[in-house]
Amino acid sequence: MPRKELIKQWGGKGDIFVIAGPCSAETPDQVMSTAMAMDVGKVDLFRAGIWKPRTRPASFEGVGTEGLQWLKQVRDRTGMRITTEVANVKHVYEALKAGVDVLWIGARTTANPFAVQEIADALRGVDIPVLVKNPVSPDLNLWIGAIERLYKAGVRLIGAVHRGFSFYGKSKYRNTPHWQIALDLKREMLDILMVNDPSHISGRSDLVPWVAQKAMDLNFDGLMIEVHINPPQAWSDAKQQLTPQEFNNMIDSLIIRKEDLPDDNQCVETLEELRAQIDLLDNELINIVANRMEVVKKIGEWKKKNNVSVYQSSRFEKILDYVRDKARQYNLSERFIETVFKAIHEESINKQSKIVNNQDVREGIES
Repeated sequence: MPRKELIKQWGGKGDIFVIAGPCSAETPDQVMSTAMAMDVGKVDLFRAGIWKPRTRPASFEGVGTEGLQWLKQVRDRTGMRITTEVANVKHVYEALKAGVDVLWIGARTTANPFAVQEIADALRGVDIPVLVKNPVSPDLNLWIGAIERLYKAGVRLIGAVHRGFSFYGKSKYRNTPHWQIALDLKREMLDILMVNDPSHISGRSDLVPWVAQKAMDLNFDGLMIEVHINPPQAWSDAKQQLTPQEFNNMIDSLIIRKEDLPDDNQCVETLEELRAQIDLLDNELINIVANRMEVVKKIGEWKKKNNVSVYQSSRFEKILDYVRDKARQYNLSERFIETVFKAIHEESINKQSKIVNNQDVREGIES
């Protein structure tokens, strides 16, 4: 479904669907002052966490049900519709009783099919839109499964929120984007609203505008932004929240890309010519990888004959050092090149392992 139609279906007012508000509702004044300082015309849904699933029990876990009344006051005064996160059946009932306009399911809940099913069952017969954040781990099927459970329960207006994925290691992001997973979900579910959450991906306010623009470049339908009247004093996620003025400025500065190709025939022809070049290069890449794997098989036969271990760590480290150096020479991302060669190396190891263990290297079928 075209983006404009999706946004209209969700009651959006502009070119993208915008959800904004504090990470957590802390006090009535904090919630209302944040809402009043934002440009209401730029916001389709006002968000605030009432129940906060925290990693450590000593952390602030939300004000609870009383915060729902603060959201209602924002709606009454500004006209903005309201949304909050639900993680269990009690949350669902309390939010519905308070008249919350849209519910969202968080990453930790999405990762638990039992919890999602209970929420889905609680929503049977209820006409309310639901947003589903991606699970904590980079698991596309788990994300799709959560959406399917809601759909089977009768929820018809469902959106997905891409907030990035947990990882172990160093990164400039709080949660690694893994953009392709979100794009794969959108490809499989064309009629779903795809919203990006640059706040949780970034983990720091200065990176939020960059991630938001990246989402626009990739044709996301909307954004979920954390905004706080005084971010340094926030009770949760202080580093990633924008001030209302920063939020207003960011939305104004976003470049919204065209969803469709231009009508200009010459422009389209130029694009098609470039795509044809890409297709030829992709074909060359596949042929090169295939030829490399033929050499890998010969090495596997040699290792089998000479009873040599399949994995040689020193050899692989030399390969990585070499490709990182080449990446720098050609102004390519070292992380990207390293990821590509690690995948090639993993496939090479698999093929050699099958050879030394007398297995068919085509699909791992025993000879």
